[in-house]
Amino acid sequence: MSNTHHYFPHTQDDIDAMLQRCGVSGLDDLYSDVPSSLRMKAPYKLPEAMTEPELRRFFRHLDRRNETLTCFAGAGVYHHFTPAAVDSIVSRSEFMTAYTPYQPEVSQGTLQYIFEYQSMMCELTGLDVSNASLYDGSTATAEAMLMCVAAAKKKNRVLISATVNPIVAQVCGTYARWHGIAIDTIPEHDGVTSLETLEDMLGAGDVAGVILPQPNYYGIVEDFSGVSDKIHAVKALMVMNCVASTLAVLRTPAEWGADIAVGDAQSLGMPMNYGGPYLGYMCTTRALMRKMPGRIVGATTDASGKRVFVLTLQAREQHIRRDKATSNICSNQGVMALHTAVYLSLMGRDGLREVNEAGCSTMHALVQKLCAGGQMELAYPHKPYLNEALMRLKPGLSARGIIDKAAAAGILAGVEVAPDLLLVACTEMQSTEDVDAYVELVKNMNTDE
Repeated sequence: MSNTHHYFPHTQDDIDAMLQRCGVSGLDDLYSDVPSSLRMKAPYKLPEAMTEPELRRFFRHLDRRNETLTCFAGAGVYHHFTPAAVDSIVSRSEFMTAYTPYQPEVSQGTLQYIFEYQSMMCELTGLDVSNASLYDGSTATAEAMLMCVAAAKKKNRVLISATVNPIVAQVCGTYARWHGIAIDTIPEHDGVTSLETLEDMLGAGDVAGVILPQPNYYGIVEDFSGVSDKIHAVKALMVMNCVASTLAVLRTPAEWGADIAVGDAQSLGMPMNYGGPYLGYMCTTRALMRKMPGRIVGATTDASGKRVFVLTLQAREQHIRRDKATSNICSNQGVMALHTAVYLSLMGRDGLREVNEAGCSTMHALVQKLCAGGQMELAYPHKPYLNEALMRLKPGLSARGIIDKAAAAGILAGVEVAPDLLLVACTEMQSTEDVDAYVELVKNMNTDE
């Protein structure tokens, strides 16, 4: 062992002593639960060491193999523009080397950007308090579910709309399974949450919380007028999972009467990054802030009367209450919160509105042209949508066929919801030429493709 791994400090006697304590005869026994077919049989095939110029050429060669597609896919992750200033500011050493700010006297920069991030998220959602932050929108929603049950104490049933992104629903289901929480799905009707069924389900009186989307998985902007009153009447909490960028132009969760707003902040100028890292935001009312996981930074004054920033309610987030502890976050989420704070501060109200208006205008133009071509139609033609819509395909066409043919032409056409349903999204990143190329490709599709 010592000859194979030169930097391991353990002698063979050390290893033998540890194996004896574990009750096994060899290191391979530690992996006995892993099927033999999944275990490596030989060392990694690593190339010989390279000089720096050789290494740069090697990675340039790899990079040229990547294909960049014009993205019309969404379903929770959206291709938005990131101003160059964002990456420049975020990559400054003062931020990139920052760690958890337990000592405020040496962490004022980190504490201030967290405070600013929280302030802007509260403004977007209309709620009182924001944390900083969670891993992604799915886990943030699951944490909100746990908060509902913790606040209700004796109720452990949570309702989730069928129009919530199915990935979010699956993560909530995983969390619920190991926390003894019962989840029931509110059925959909004509592409939106069935509010009549929701009212009947609330009548059972054992509901701790209700999770609703805005916009929903199909891109539809749902109307939740009066829903919060019905939820609160049975002493349950209302959770809204919202696409962060749309909060700049749609009614806020607070205006709908929500107690908790969660979702993914990736749409706030965060690159898609092959699936992450992203940022789960969470905002809530003042009454629930002690139930909320993650950091909360507050502003105060020091002994000299100067404005300073400190962690509030708790000194750190690594709790010692074991199964009753709220979840931890990490330094990476601090960096992503910084990214969002810089983006929001640079864009401002007008910039965020322009981004949404551009995406909305492009999406409606695309839908109009696709429908005019006769190959697609809106799945829910009478429902309002912003920058994403579910399209039903002409008989004989398939979502997978369109996606595959479009990919070969340099276009990411959307997300398959069903064999005849394609979820399509637009942002400020698609040009008129991109839209026309998409429409022309679909127009030339033959049936049974």
